[in-house]
Amino acid sequence: MRTTLWLFVALLFTQALFAQGTKQITMDDLWKNNTFRVKDVPGFKAMKDGLHYTQIDHDGDKMYIRIYNLETGKQERTLYESETIKSDDGKKVNIDNYELSADEKKMLLFANGESIYRRSALYNVYVYDIATGSAEQVDNEKILHATLSPNGSKVAFVKHNNLYVKDLARHTTTEITTDGEKNKIINGNCDWVYEEEFSFTRAFEWAPDSRNIAYYRFDESNVPEYTLTKYNGLYPELYTYKYPKAGEDNSVVQIKIYNIGTGRTVNASIGNNTDQYIPRIKWTTDPAALCIYRLNRLQNKLELLLTDAAGGNSHVIYTDTNKYYININDEITFLPDGHSIILSSERSGYSHLYHWDWKRKKLRDLTENNYDVDGLVSVDIPRKLVYYTSVETSPLERRLYVVNWEGTNKQCLTPEKGTHGITPCEGNDFFLDRYSAIHRVPVYYLRNAQGKIIRTLEDNKSLEEKMKEYALGKVRLMKIKGATATLNSWMITPPGFDSTKKYPVLMYQYSGPGSQEVGDRFPLGNFFWHQMLAQKGYIIVCADGTGTGFRGEEFRKKTYLQLGRYESDDQVAVARNLAKLPYVDKDRIGIWGWSYGGFMSSTCILKGNDVFKTAIAVAPVTNWRYYDNIYTERYMRTPKENPKGYDENAPDKMADKLKGNFLLIHGTADDNVHFQNSVMLTSALINANKQFESEYYPDKTHGISGGNTRYQLYTRMTDFILKNL
Repeated sequence: MRTTLWLFVALLFTQALFAQGTKQITMDDLWKNNTFRVKDVPGFKAMKDGLHYTQIDHDGDKMYIRIYNLETGKQERTLYESETIKSDDGKKVNIDNYELSADEKKMLLFANGESIYRRSALYNVYVYDIATGSAEQVDNEKILHATLSPNGSKVAFVKHNNLYVKDLARHTTTEITTDGEKNKIINGNCDWVYEEEFSFTRAFEWAPDSRNIAYYRFDESNVPEYTLTKYNGLYPELYTYKYPKAGEDNSVVQIKIYNIGTGRTVNASIGNNTDQYIPRIKWTTDPAALCIYRLNRLQNKLELLLTDAAGGNSHVIYTDTNKYYININDEITFLPDGHSIILSSERSGYSHLYHWDWKRKKLRDLTENNYDVDGLVSVDIPRKLVYYTSVETSPLERRLYVVNWEGTNKQCLTPEKGTHGITPCEGNDFFLDRYSAIHRVPVYYLRNAQGKIIRTLEDNKSLEEKMKEYALGKVRLMKIKGATATLNSWMITPPGFDSTKKYPVLMYQYSGPGSQEVGDRFPLGNFFWHQMLAQKGYIIVCADGTGTGFRGEEFRKKTYLQLGRYESDDQVAVARNLAKLPYVDKDRIGIWGWSYGGFMSSTCILKGNDVFKTAIAVAPVTNWRYYDNIYTERYMRTPKENPKGYDENAPDKMADKLKGNFLLIHGTADDNVHFQNSVMLTSALINANKQFESEYYPDKTHGISGGNTRYQLYTRMTDFILKNL
C-alpha cells in the first residue's frame, strides 16, 4: 500500500502542457507522411571569424550552401548551388554534405553517399574553389574520409584499404601505402570493431602544419571472419568480414607517421604488446608531437604517449586506472604551454574535467562534486575558460557551464530547465543551443558567451501546432522503485485517462551501460508510436535501471561482470510495482526493446515470467559470447575468465522458462548484432518446446530500415501488442 501511494504521488509532479486535439495517429503519419518531423538547422557550420555561419538551404529541388550573419540571421552570400557540378552524363550531382577548408577558400563536397558500416561511407568527392566556382573531382572512384590538409593544398583519402594524398596544385596523387588488402591489411581506415566500439572511422590525422600525416595500420590477418548471406539474386551473395567476438584475436595495430616532403614513414613506439588498443591519436599544439592513447585489453588502464613525429619515440605523460573500466572519449585539449591538458576522468567516482600539468605533476579538478559532467564543449585558450555541459541540477537535465582553468568562477549559462545540446562557434563568442524539455519541442537558439539568447534559428512551431490536432496522452516524469534503487522514469497515459479504470502497460527500455532513455527532453524514444499505442488504451512506461548513466560511477558500473542481472531485476521490480497501482491491469504487462533493449526484454520475459505477459525483442543479443570483444570484454572480461557472467543471464540459456507471448525480430544482414543471436535463441526455444513468434527482415542491418521496412515492422509490432497484451 505504501508503494502504491508513493508511486501515485510521484505521478503528480509533472503534467502535460500540449493542447489536446481529436485526431488519431496512424502508421502513415509515422512512416510515410513525416507528420511529426522535428526540424533542425541543416548543415550549420560556424565560420572562423566567429561572426558568420554556413548552412544548407533547399528551394524546391535546388540546394544551396549560404553564409549568414550569426547575430542578425541575414543571408550574406551564396557559396554553392546544386546546378554547379554535373556528372559525366550531364546530370546535376546531389551533394550530401560539405566541409570548408581552414582558410575557407575551398570546400570539399560529398556526393552520392554509400554507407558501409555505422560511421563509414563512400562518396564521390569534389574540391570546390569558392572564388572561381570551379570544381575538381578528387578521384574517379568513390572514396573514404577525404580530408583537406590544414593549409588547404592537399587532400588525403582512403581507397581499397590504402591511404592517398592528392596535391591540388599539381593535380597529382601519391599512394602512401600499397599493402592494403581486403580482410587482411587496412591503412587509414578503422577495422569493424574499432569503428563500432571506439566511435570513429577515419584513422588518420593531418599535423597542424600539414607536413605529416599520422595513420593507423590494422593487420586483421588473425581476426576470425563472419559471413553474412545477402538474398539479392538467383544465388545468394556471401559477404565476409573480420569480426572479433568475445575472447577472440584483434587486429594488430601500428601507428605510422608519413612525412609529406620526404616521403619517409616512421613507426610510432607504442610498446611490444600487440594485444592492446589504440583508441585515439591526436596532434598536440606542437606539430612535431603526436599524442597516442594506449589502452590495455582489460580497458582499465589508459596511458597517453607523447610521440616525436620525426623519429617515432614516445613517453608516457598521463596514466588513468579504474577498478572497473575506462570509457574512451574525445574530451582532451592540449594547451599552448606545451606541458598541460584539459581532460576528463572518472577517478573521483564521477565524470569530471581536470587540468593536468605533466611537467609539474599537478592535477586540478575543475568541476568537483557529486555529479557527472556530460561533455567538454570547448576550451577558450585566450580567456583561459572551459565550457562544458553537466547534470549538476539533475541527472535528467543538461546545462551549459563555464569555469576557468583554476576551477573557479563557475557560471551556468543556460538557466532554463531541460536539456541543452551545445555546439560552439569559433572564438567561443557564440553557441548553438538545441534546447528542449519533456513538454517543449526542440528550439535552436544562438547564445552569446554570457548565455544570452541572441535569436532563434528554428522553433519547430509547425510541429507544435501539428501536435495540437492530435489526441495525445499525458507525459510525466516520475520515480519508480527498482530492485535496489529508485529509478528515473517516464509514463504516458492514454488520452482521457481515468484512474478508476484498469489499463494494460507496455514497458520500453534500452538499459545498456551508461545509456539514458529518461530525460527532461523532447522527443522521448519512439515517442509518437508510443503515443499511438496510448491512444489505443495502453500506458507506456520507461525506467532507467541500474547500469544506466549520469548517476555516478557506482550506479553505472554495478553491472560489471554480470550484464543483464541487475538490469532485468530492476525491470521486473518496476513491473511488480506498477502492478500494485489501482489503474494498472496486473495481468496485462508487457515489455519491448531494441538491441541491448531486446536482450533485456528477452531476459525479462524469461526471468519475470510471472509478471510479464508479452515481450518483443528487436535485434537482441541473446548471449554475450556472440558479440564483439571490445564492447563485451569492457563489461564482462573474456568468456574464459567469466563463464558464469556470460551464461547466467543469457536468454538462450533459459529459454525453458518462457510462459508468455514472445515476438523475436531480426535483420538477416545485421553486421553488428548478428542474426545468429536470434537463431540460437530460436533453437533453444524449439528444444524447450516453447511456442513463440518471429519475424526476419531479409538483407536488413541492425537499424532494420529502408523502403517500406519500418512501416511493416511497426505494423507487425502494433498488431502483436493489440492481440497479445
